[in-house]
Amino acid sequence: MRPAAVEFRHVTKSFGSRRVLDDVSFRVDAGRSVCLLGRSGTGKSVALKHVVGLITPDSGNVLVEGEDVGQLGSRGRSRLRQRIGFLFQNAALFDSITVGGNVEFPMRRHMRRSDTEIRVRARDLLAQVGLADDYDKMPAELSGGMRKRAGLARALALEPAILLADEPGAGLDPITAAEIDELFGTLRRQSQTTLLVVTHNVPSAKTIGDELIFLHDGHVIAQGPPGALAESDIPLVRRFMASEGSG
Repeated sequence: MRPAAVEFRHVTKSFGSRRVLDDVSFRVDAGRSVCLLGRSGTGKSVALKHVVGLITPDSGNVLVEGEDVGQLGSRGRSRLRQRIGFLFQNAALFDSITVGGNVEFPMRRHMRRSDTEIRVRARDLLAQVGLADDYDKMPAELSGGMRKRAGLARALALEPAILLADEPGAGLDPITAAEIDELFGTLRRQSQTTLLVVTHNVPSAKTIGDELIFLHDGHVIAQGPPGALAESDIPLVRRFMASEGSG
């Protein structure tokens, strides 16, 4: 059995009177690709933010590579985040610096490399995501799909063991969303990076995920490979998996 890269143990989280996660338990084995599925507002993105310590559970534990995120101090969380890449839904690029500068930013903060080495790696990463000619552009000059690609390059800058992605296809046309999925597929084939992807795009989940976890009303109601969820005895899960709509 592979070691767990990410593990939720009976995690509960409420905001005011609304319980978003209710006794949620699951694990993501190292080197695997797992998608969190479910309707909007079912706690998928909240779960993702627990992994990097942006949110802490009211009860239960979130472990990353065996470390309990909730027990880490600020220095420990900073160290943890260097091992995790995070592709935000809106790419979250810094608009005041170039695309190349965005990719270089985490390396300049956390890596002891020369300026030349950092620039070369940034250009290599941008080339890997199809942005070889966009190093000197500003984020405002990029389309939505290009911004997602740049965000992915930046998320990979520190060679993370774990990559988190929040709705990577959101707001993109089907062709561009499929291209982003292909980038994740290439990443899986070329590295041992663990992927945890939040999506409600079923075709994307089928392409990316070795395993799918279905959240509904704060609970995990189904878990398994795409084929198993497509044949689930839970009508909601079966209907959701039959959908071909995108995010």
